[in-house]
Parts: sequence; C-alpha cells; structure tokens
Amino acid sequence: MITDIQVRKLKKYLSQGKNLEIAANKAGMDEKTGRKYRDLDKLPSELLAERIRLWRTREDPFEEIWEEVLPFLKTNEGIEAKTLFDYLQREHPGCFHDGQLRTFQRRVKNWRATKGPGREVYFPQKHEPGRLSQSDFTHMSRLQISIARQPFDHLVFHFVLTYSNWETATICFSENFESLSEGLQKSLWKLGGVPEQHQTDRLSAAVNKPENPEEFTSQYQGLLDHYHLQGRKINSSRPHENGDIEQRHHRFKKAVDQALMLRGSRDFTTRKEYELFLQKLLWQLNRGRQVRFLEEQTALHPLPCTKLDACTRLEVRVGPSSTIRVKHKVYSVHSRLIKETVTVRLYAEYLELWYAQKHIETIPRIRGSSKHHIQYRHILDWLVRKPGAFENYRYRQDLFPTSRFRIAYDSLRKRHSTSRAAREYLGILTIAAQDNETAVDDALRYLIDHEGRIDAAQVRAFLLKGQPHEPVTNISVQAVALSGYDQLLQEVRG
Repeated sequence: MITDIQVRKLKKYLSQGKNLEIAANKAGMDEKTGRKYRDLDKLPSELLAERIRLWRTREDPFEEIWEEVLPFLKTNEGIEAKTLFDYLQREHPGCFHDGQLRTFQRRVKNWRATKGPGREVYFPQKHEPGRLSQSDFTHMSRLQISIARQPFDHLVFHFVLTYSNWETATICFSENFESLSEGLQKSLWKLGGVPEQHQTDRLSAAVNKPENPEEFTSQYQGLLDHYHLQGRKINSSRPHENGDIEQRHHRFKKAVDQALMLRGSRDFTTRKEYELFLQKLLWQLNRGRQVRFLEEQTALHPLPCTKLDACTRLEVRVGPSSTIRVKHKVYSVHSRLIKETVTVRLYAEYLELWYAQKHIETIPRIRGSSKHHIQYRHILDWLVRKPGAFENYRYRQDLFPTSRFRIAYDSLRKRHSTSRAAREYLGILTIAAQDNETAVDDALRYLIDHEGRIDAAQVRAFLLKGQPHEPVTNISVQAVALSGYDQLLQEVRG
C-alpha cells in the first residue's frame, strides 16, 4: 500500500528535476503508480476520504425499517445481526436479499459501538503470594488416552495457586464430593501448606443452591474448616471468574498432548504408568515457577496434624434381594447381611462395607452410566437352592463373569430345558466361586474351542487334569501378497 510519505518523496524528486522513472524508484513505487499520483496531485489519505464520502452517499437499504430493529437491539444485548436479518426477510418478503447481510451487520455493529449499552468490563486482578488457590474438574477424553489398549475415560481434579501458577492434578472419574476432597487434600499436602482462600465454581458437591441459607454444603464446609480455609465460589454463568484454573486447564491439556506426541504413543501399560507420566510432566511445568512458588511457600499457613477421611459415611439397610442402594446405584452384599443395617464409607473409587465396627468388604464404585454391581458370590448359595429364579433375575447379566460363561449358558440352553440349563450353569458358577474363576474361564475356552460338551462335570474334570492349553494370543496371520495391488494399479493407469 502506497503511503502519503512515499507520494511526498515522489513530488520532491520531481520538483528537483528528476524524471518520473527515477523519482518513482527513489520513492519506492513503480513508474505506473508514480504517474497516477503525479497526475492526480492528491495524497492516498485524501483519495481514501473521498471514497468514504462516496460510500456514505449511497442509499441505506435499512433506513426505513431501522426503527423496527432498534427495540430488539435495546432489550436483547445478545441477539445476533443474522437473527434480526432473517426476521426482516420474513416480515418484509422480497425487500432484502442475502447479499445485504454484511451491510446490515456493519450497521448493527456501528450502532452498538456508538449508541448501544456499555459492555461488561473485566477487571484484571492483582494476585498476592499465598492468598488464593482455585480448583476445578476437567475432562481428558479428547486426548484419547488408553490403558492396555482400552480407552481410559477419566477426568482430573486440577488445583492451581493463582500467584505462582504452581499446579497439581489428580485422576478421578466423577465430579463428586469424594473426588473433590481427595484431590484438594492431596494438593495441599503436596504443597506443604494452606493458602488463605480456596475458590471453586458452583459444584453441587461443594456449593448449595441459591435458596439454601448456607453457602456451602456441610461436608465441604467441614473440609474447609479442617484446613482453616476460607471458601469462595464464582457467580452463576461466570466461568471467567475462575479464570486462572480455566486457563491452566487449556495449557495443561496442551502440555499433556505435546508430551504424548513426543512419547510416540497414547497407550499405557497400567494406570500407574500413566500417573507417573502426569506427575513427571507436572514436575517439569512447576520447575519453571520456583521463584514465585518460594514466595508462596513463605506465606502459607501450616497443615493440620492429619488428613480427613476423603469419604462419605452412610447408614444403609440391606434389602431382601441382598442389595444396598448408594447414591442411586445398586450393590450386592453377602446374603447373611439381609435385614441388617451396615455402614458404607464411600470413597472416590471404591466403597467400604462395615458392620459392628468391623470392615467386611471393599467394593469398586460404579462408574459411568451403569446402575448396578452384583457379585455372584454374594447370592450364589441361594440361587443354587432356587435355580428357577435365575432365568428372569433382574441382574442376570452380572452373573456372567466373562463372555465365555455366557457362551456356556447359551450352549446349555440349546441342549437342555430352561431349568436344567440353569442348574448346570449354576454348578459351573459354583466351581468358579469355590476354586478359581480364571481356571474355570480357561476350561470353558478349551471346551468351546474344541467343541466339547459343556457342563459342570466336564469343567471339573478339566480342572482335575490340569491340562495345558494354547495361549489366547497364539494366532496365525498369513502374509498379504501385494502383487495383486500392483496389477490393479497398472490396469487403472492403462
């Protein structure tokens, strides 16, 4: 783009008697452009002003209907110009064509900038050492991480100090109080101290609904009190108020993504290997924040003597179906506990069953959309006595530990009546419960692969023999001949 300075240089050289070609070259333009500005005798800025005046003299196609548009703009700050333009096309058929949309958008933009209501102002905050920490949950699914070739759908509880940006991350699977408590406590103990305040978004696990007189839930307030933390929350629909942690979400996941690219694989052998990968990455990120982090550490309050149990305690009565209901999920317990009241300690990833102040059992916590967890060993003794209940049992699918157990039952159904098939299958399940579930699964695999008769007696005989069998991974794949593809390519080219 030619500037006023270049044109002034052109005129200066021309006035000194230099020809047009030399003057244009010295001014940084070609001869044709120099001739144009010599003949016009005007600066580029003057030409632009004239063009703007010409544009403004064009007839405004929206002048007559503008008063109709104004009420929408004044009462609905978020309404888009495209929405209003579509409305005008419907209300005034044939008056406006699609090519006028950009003109209408410019007019709306100009009105908002000159006569519209003031926009929300964001005020940058000054952070002080040891004053504030923020936390939130963030989903990691888009990074496509897998454990042993299986998709690992998870979140992380993300904690950050707003002054130094020192951060930690804890793997979890739900935005519940137990995950919040475990993640926050791990962060504080790794930090080695406690800041003055901690801020979250409006998590239902931490913040009560507006109509509740108490700001925070009793559990979360108890956690804050234990660490002498002052709780803070953001306003509704204002995620920018938790801006530090939101920005760290983006940068943390980007750093994880880049580290995975360097690693060359997104698959990990075990969850422990993945956790070590994250901890190493966080150590690298935090290493560059040591100067400000040391300032933070000197301002932190001391930790309490002990951690709180990161669990929720519940008193639950065992129903006649030998199940309990915890957080809208159904879990089986041993049939001997029917009609008894048990204590459940609900943690982020498991629940502990206590009776008469004794730990009875640890059960994995249900993840995702699944609604029940039935352990066949809890109810097998009574199923054997009532085999007729098996066929239509509501949670029957949970009584097939692996796909081979299901194949075995289907095979029995083809050869026997429903009641006989149920008794035979429950016999196989009894062997798995009393001896070894993995060994029974191997026996079923052998019988299925060799098309043998499947029943409890055959499974028992196989286990007594201790017969070795081929490993599952012993698969033979023939090499692919590429000559056929070469021939096809030649035919296409021909």
